[in-house]
Amino acid sequence: MTTDPSFETGTDSADLRARLLQAALPHVVFDGWSQATFEAALNDSGINPDLASLACPRGAVDLAVEYHRQADARMRDALAQEDLSGMRFRDRVAHAIWLRLQLCDREIVRRGAALFALPQNAAIGARLVWETADSIWRALGDRSDDINWYTKRATLAAVWSSVVLYWLGDDSDGQQATRDFIDRRIDDVMRIETLKARLREAPLVGRMLSAPLQILSRIHAPWGTPEDLPGRLKGASK
Repeated sequence: MTTDPSFETGTDSADLRARLLQAALPHVVFDGWSQATFEAALNDSGINPDLASLACPRGAVDLAVEYHRQADARMRDALAQEDLSGMRFRDRVAHAIWLRLQLCDREIVRRGAALFALPQNAAIGARLVWETADSIWRALGDRSDDINWYTKRATLAAVWSSVVLYWLGDDSDGQQATRDFIDRRIDDVMRIETLKARLREAPLVGRMLSAPLQILSRIHAPWGTPEDLPGRLKGASK
């Protein structure tokens, strides 16, 4: 029987990735999320290369993923400590987006954007954008369990993507231009939601949409962990 080396040393993959990431960050601004950065992290951390390959089979790509997910986790923790009850909901979303930006280094994110723009990394890049949108909605108390679970995250994922691209090129004082950009994007979303509500209330449109809406009403949010991205039909077995 083969024994996992990480078990023998008393470390798990999450701990190894965290240690490698901390060692890699000073190198990312110079070499990007590259093999050179990964090797430098190995040298600086002193972690066994075999253990590192188990924790990060894709090398620096896995470290970039870890960086993104750590920022999502810090955002969720920070929002859990705040009292947002006095804010309008659209302002809570804007606050969460701005907070998430402030929890990462812009140059490191720039390097990550270049990495996930590569065709071979596009799928995981899209997944991370979705995860950030999901993290924001969950942190703000979203309890939707129908098609809205998907539409909310898809809409916010599009907003998040555009905000990050704008933020990367923002040289305004205090990055106020980015904050204004966030407000405009959220206002656009709110106008779309208002229009959708009015259309549903219109008698003719309501009759036209009744059959599609009945089908969509059978779609539910994923059960279990956030990794279960596909939806399920009501009554379907797990």
